[in-house]
Amino acid sequence: MRKKNDVIILMLSVPTAILTALVSYAGIFIESTYSKETANYAAQGIGQDYVNLYIVVPVLLMATFFTYRNSKLGLFVWSGAMFYLAYSYAIYSFGLHFNNLFIGYCVILGLSFYSLIYFLISSLNENVSEWFTNKVATRSTGVFLIIIALLFYFIWLSEIIPAIMKNTTPKSITESGLLTNPVHVLDIALCLPALILTGISLLKRKNVGYLFAPTMMIFCIFMAIAIAAMVVVMKLRGQEADLNLTVIFGIITVVSSFFLFQYLRRIK
Repeated sequence: MRKKNDVIILMLSVPTAILTALVSYAGIFIESTYSKETANYAAQGIGQDYVNLYIVVPVLLMATFFTYRNSKLGLFVWSGAMFYLAYSYAIYSFGLHFNNLFIGYCVILGLSFYSLIYFLISSLNENVSEWFTNKVATRSTGVFLIIIALLFYFIWLSEIIPAIMKNTTPKSITESGLLTNPVHVLDIALCLPALILTGISLLKRKNVGYLFAPTMMIFCIFMAIAIAAMVVVMKLRGQEADLNLTVIFGIITVVSSFFLFQYLRRIK
């Protein structure tokens, strides 16, 4: 069984929350933070910083408190927030020009990554399926995770494959001034396969599926909110942006939240 008042949770979470708040504040309010980036990419960074500072950090701190008190609901929310931060700060670490916050980005990436490792290791001996009632929506949730992954594969590949065929560079890369898009790399290689594997495991009622399904859904919610915020900030700063994307990602947020609620409400 999990330990109540797990000090390791606090040791991982509190520094992560503090550092995330500090670097996000700097990204929003210190102009030199993104001075080496294109205007388009700087706007995206600021949009994500708003979400990190005002949504992710408070959620992480609340989830940490309840996880420390041995709440399974808190644990799932905590793992989702850490997965989002590991993904996001991999992009900050590899996708931004070197700046004064580089060490902070790396430390957040490390803390959130090892938080996920701890989440996995500390749950290996748990029969997670027994945390839920028999009415938990494994089939619909599993299918939803697979559909989300396939949707993003379609979005990214519809940009990448035509560029490869024409021997050109995707527009999102040229506008951001990058060599490649780290979002493409992380999604195609790691995150989208993880969504699919989690969905399949949940359909088969495997322990790992029960464990990681909430993590993946919370990650999807945070990312959808962050992308919508990026679009809004880009528009406000005079950059080319399609506000229809805010509607699309708003729908993804609502639908993901619905499935997450239906799933977590079945915790015993």
